[in-house]
Amino acid sequence: MLKVNPQEHDHLLRLTTYASVFTAALLIIIKLFAWQNTDSVGILASLVDSVMDMAASLVNLFAVRHALRPADDEHRFGHGKTESLAGLGQAAFITGSAVFLILQAFGRFLNPEPLSNLQSGMGIILISLILTIGLVVFQRHTISKTGSVAIKADELHYKGDILGSIGILFALLLTYFGFSFADPLIGLLIGLYILYCAWGIGWESIQTLMDRELSIEIQGQIEKIAKSHSKVLGIHDFRTRQSGLVNFVQMHIDLDKNMSLAEAHIIAEEVEANIISTFPNTDVIIHQDPV
Repeated sequence: MLKVNPQEHDHLLRLTTYASVFTAALLIIIKLFAWQNTDSVGILASLVDSVMDMAASLVNLFAVRHALRPADDEHRFGHGKTESLAGLGQAAFITGSAVFLILQAFGRFLNPEPLSNLQSGMGIILISLILTIGLVVFQRHTISKTGSVAIKADELHYKGDILGSIGILFALLLTYFGFSFADPLIGLLIGLYILYCAWGIGWESIQTLMDRELSIEIQGQIEKIAKSHSKVLGIHDFRTRQSGLVNFVQMHIDLDKNMSLAEAHIIAEEVEANIISTFPNTDVIIHQDPV
């Protein structure tokens, strides 16, 4: 749910997408240099992952810009689902990179090759790890304030990068002491983890596009707010969904049948205002039923 005003919300989203693109570009340069110096499959895995992150971050950049556009005559419910479409695109990118890494790791198992310049490779990966941690901390802040699906998907990529970089450092260290199997093993594990992340991102995006209900906790809070009005006798036909940054709530409220239309309308507006005060950026539609 939205926890900041619309201006700060839009600024945070744009700033975070720009930070993701810049960091991804910097990581590609760093890891390309490290891979050329070491010929490590683990570093190659991390490099390919960063290339896919760059592509996904660019998709996010344009998707978020489009999702922030207000509703128009052809899109009366806004453009929020662009974020979920971007999530599906990212899932496809990530799946491709995961398959590539798994194949590379199996190839290195079958045809092992010696690595070189391991110490410089470890230093470069350590630098990339610090940069990635900084970006993820910023992304977590943005997610906590905006609840953005696209930023959440992007953050999953970079959390995988953090785990991958730690694994690569460990693998290079083991290789330095003669355990040559460690490098392709870490590459394989990173590939499998990336594949798992792709499934999660794709599943969440599909659920949003299919208008999945809001969480049980949020539904319960909204129902409680509606029923707390002294003139509301009950609610039914309660439905919710999310489209990008906007939550949609529909319900029927039971009111005294002897109540005037004007009074019933006022009560519905009061219930709507109470819901929006707790859950900003929510579109509420209420139908009044006489009881």
